[in-house]
Amino acid sequence: MLRNFEADSNLVCMAKHKILVVDDEESLCEILQFNLEVEGYEVDVAYSAEQALGMHPERYSLILLDVMMGEMSGFRMARLLKDDPATAKVPVIFCTAKDSEDDTVAGLNLGADDYMRKPFPLDELLARVRVLLRRTQQQADIRKIIENGAFKLDTVEKEAWLRGSLIDLSPTEYSILEVLARRMGHTVSREELLRRIWGMSNCDTRTVDVHLSRLRKKLDDGRRPMLSAQTLRGRGYRLVWEEGQE
Repeated sequence: MLRNFEADSNLVCMAKHKILVVDDEESLCEILQFNLEVEGYEVDVAYSAEQALGMHPERYSLILLDVMMGEMSGFRMARLLKDDPATAKVPVIFCTAKDSEDDTVAGLNLGADDYMRKPFPLDELLARVRVLLRRTQQQADIRKIIENGAFKLDTVEKEAWLRGSLIDLSPTEYSILEVLARRMGHTVSREELLRRIWGMSNCDTRTVDVHLSRLRKKLDDGRRPMLSAQTLRGRGYRLVWEEGQE
């Protein structure tokens, strides 16, 4: 039995948010990671801005960022994130002991979405995280945008972007990508894909294979992790991020 197509789009909204905590205070990182995971988020930790920038920050739903860290400050990292189209839309909350009004204004002017002064009540931080993620999701829903890390798809304009670059897709390639993106990480059977794209369940497999092959090449921009439209023999197809080979 086919699942309702509109209901499938909710899977993107229901996916776990992934949060990156960046702070050189290991004990605080452990506390934040534990409590955020209890709230149901996936959480990674970096102990420096340099380490965080090497962890593909475009994949995160939110970044909690300290200001005073080692060689590169949180302010500098935030500027780099906002200057890169792939990470410009990733929400940032500064969590820092720099508590002057000038520091707060500087952080917000860099494009941060919120600024919390240490020590802060944990329940207040969790509340602000919930509100920010909810607002970000609502804005995406209004625009009819499907986003997953550095991948974005506009279901109104029928366009897709990868790391800030528009992907040159044929109408059929776009249609396949949208079906898979609405079920990101989940398998779509061959029969279901054929019905949704071609309106039939019986079609030459080579037709699908040719389009999938072209789509894979267009999604491979030479960077890792790679967005991959996988063929699962005997099961169907799915869209996933994979590390692959450098």
